[in-house]
Amino acid sequence: MKTLILLLIALPLFAQTDSTKEISKFFEGRSGTFVLYDKGGEKYFRYNEARSAERFLPASTFKIPNSLIGLESGVIKDADFVIKWDSVKRWNDEWNKDHTLKSAIQNSVVWYYQELARRVGREKMQKYLDDIGYGSCVIGEKIDFFWLDNSLKISADEEVEFLKRFYDYKLPFSKRSVDIVKEIMNEEIYPASRLKFKTGSGQKEDGTWLCWLVGYVEKNKNVYFFAFNIEGKSFEETSSARNKISREVLKFLKVIE
Repeated sequence: MKTLILLLIALPLFAQTDSTKEISKFFEGRSGTFVLYDKGGEKYFRYNEARSAERFLPASTFKIPNSLIGLESGVIKDADFVIKWDSVKRWNDEWNKDHTLKSAIQNSVVWYYQELARRVGREKMQKYLDDIGYGSCVIGEKIDFFWLDNSLKISADEEVEFLKRFYDYKLPFSKRSVDIVKEIMNEEIYPASRLKFKTGSGQKEDGTWLCWLVGYVEKNKNVYFFAFNIEGKSFEETSSARNKISREVLKFLKVIE
C-alpha cells in the first residue's frame, strides 16, 4: 500500500505525449506554442517545442520588466505614480486619461510605458536589459517602441525563465520593486487557483499578428509558470483566440480549476 501511494505521488501532473495530442485540438491548426513549468514537480511541459525556442517581439508582456526598471531606477515611485495623459486620443478610450503604474499595467496603456522608457533613457535601459538577460536585449532605434517594433525579441522558453527569476527574487531588483509589480499584475481568482498574468499583442515583420499570455498560477502551495503565444490575421480575432485557448489549456492541464 505504501509503495502504491508513493507511485501515485510520483505520477506527473501531465504526460507530454498524450497532453500534446489533446492540446493540439484547442489550437485547431493555428501556429502557436505553450510552455509550462511546474515548480514543485521541477518539470516542463511544452506544446510545439520547436516554436517555444523561437523569438518574437514581446509586445506588452514587456510591461513586467519595464515596470521593474521604472521602479528600480526611481523614475516611478510606487504603484500610484501618475503620468499625465498627453491629450492625444488613441484607439482605446481607456487610455485617454491620466494613469498610475497600476492602472497602466492592468489596462496595458502603451503611452504610459513609452513615457516611462523615455524617462529611464537608453543607457540605463540597455544596462537593465543586459543585467536581466531579457531575450535578445536589443533596443534598436526607438527607446519608446523597441518592444513593439521587432527590435527586442524573446522566446516562450525565455519568458518562463524570466518569470521564474522574477517570482523567486532572483532578478537584479529590490524585493520592494518585485512585490509592487506582483501586486499590480492582472489577476483572475479560481476556486483552487490564482492566475497572475500579462497580455501582449503586436505585428511581426510580415504583418502577422502575434498575441501573448504570460504569467504564473499559485495553487496548493505550488507555482506554475507559463508562456503562450499564437498567430493570426487580425488583432481582434487573434487576441480573442489567445484569451480562449490559453485558459482552455491551463484548465485541461488542471493548473487552474
